[in-house]
Order: sequence, then structure tokens, then C-alpha cells
Amino acid sequence: MYLLKSLPIIALVFCACNSQNSKNETATTPIIKGETVFYSSDSVKMNGYMAFDSASDAKRPVVLVIPEWWGLNDYAKNRAKQLAELGYLAMAVDMYGNGELADNPERAGQLAGPFYQNPQMAKSRFDAALALIKSNPLADTTKIAAIGYCFGGGMILNIARLGENLKGVVSFHGSLVGVPANKELLKANILVCHGEADQFVKADEVAKFRKDMDSIGAIYTFKSYPNATHAFSNPDATANGKKFSIPIAYNAQADTASWNEMKLFFGTIFK
Repeated sequence: MYLLKSLPIIALVFCACNSQNSKNETATTPIIKGETVFYSSDSVKMNGYMAFDSASDAKRPVVLVIPEWWGLNDYAKNRAKQLAELGYLAMAVDMYGNGELADNPERAGQLAGPFYQNPQMAKSRFDAALALIKSNPLADTTKIAAIGYCFGGGMILNIARLGENLKGVVSFHGSLVGVPANKELLKANILVCHGEADQFVKADEVAKFRKDMDSIGAIYTFKSYPNATHAFSNPDATANGKKFSIPIAYNAQADTASWNEMKLFFGTIFK
């Protein structure tokens, strides 16, 4: 008698499980595609890298990535892929042109230097990439943000302060002082992820950045990570630091924490 009374319940559970399995089976599995894209800026050929989930044709928010001073290497491309896995249309920007890369600090400094001296040139290169990705049918052009690493972090803060119309920008271990803060120009929300042990971006620069942002009432968040040096998010940083005798190193805890902060930040600005 007990068994007979239990049968409807068992059947109900079985049907519910089958229903859930059916839903899981019909869910679209992300297929991340990465491809080199060609465009130009100031008569210079640019080789960018775009990544997206090709299993869906739905419009999605856009995130651009400005690389470290090494140029658009595999690290920047992998970050674009990670952003695509999160559901964004991502593009790593070729700032130097022709996909040029640096394999030592001296060459990297030569390539990066002009952009510090002329921030408008950085904005021009960024604008060319922005125009390209906005033309992509997958792009939700009402939801655009950008992130940058080291050199790229400093550049995206400058570009934002120059008035780029972005929802938000994220700087990972980037320089902080550059273009003066201007309330009439700054449109983007800002997230800064900074290593407390960064010997390239010291306490006085942090203080000046905060003072400038506060002076114009900027919307920004400043996160700092104990024992994290410059380039803390790049797994290759420790080897490069030893190879070139520069104070950079990977910090897994800070890498994870800053990436999670970025995800929360995007969840807020893309509402």
C-alpha cells in the first residue's frame, strides 16, 4: 500500500528531472572565437584582435583591452577571450601599429614613450579600434567599456579624462597621473586596481590621483592589494622581472581579486 501511494511522487520527481535535463540539453554552449581584425589609424595599419561567443547572434556589451607596453601579445589576446567567455564582445587594441611587439624594456619604452608625451595620439589609436568594433552587428553600442594593463591602464585613464564616451574604464596596475582631471570632459566611471608594493606607481602618485578625482567629483573606485607589485595580473611577470631585473611579479591573489572587482564593476555600469 505504501509503495502504491508513493508512485505518483516518484513519477513527479522523474518528470521534473527529465524536464530539467531537457532544458540543459537545449542550452547554448558558448563557442569562443578569436580573430585578427585589420583597420587603420593615422595612415598606420593596425592589427587588432577580436573575441566573442559565436554560438549566439545576440547583441552584447563591448569591452576593449589596451595591452601592456609589450604590445598586443598573447596575454592581451587571452584577456579578450576571457571577456568573451563572460558574454562580452571584446577587442584587444593594437596601439603601436602593424602588430609590433617589444621583447625587452628598452624597446618597449621607445614604443610606449610617444603616447605618454602625446595622449591625443593614444586617443586617436583607441578611437579607430572603437569605430571598428561599434560597426560589428554583435555590438550593443549603448554599453561600451575599456580596460588596460600597465601602460594600457595609464592610457585608458588618459583617454577617459580626454572625454571618451564610455560607460566605464578599469586600470590594472597602470600609471595614474597624466591628463589633468576635467569635470566637463570625464564621462566614464573609473575602477583602479593597484598593487600596494608597486615601485613604479608610488604613494605620492596615488595621492595626487585621488585628489584630482575628488576635486571634480568623479565617480571612481580605488582598490589596492597588499604585497602586489607592478604587473601583478600577468603570470609572465615574475619571469620577466628576473630576466630584466625589474621589480615586477605575478600575484595570483591580487589577479583573482582584481578580475572579480572588474566583473562587479561591469555588472553595475551595464545595468
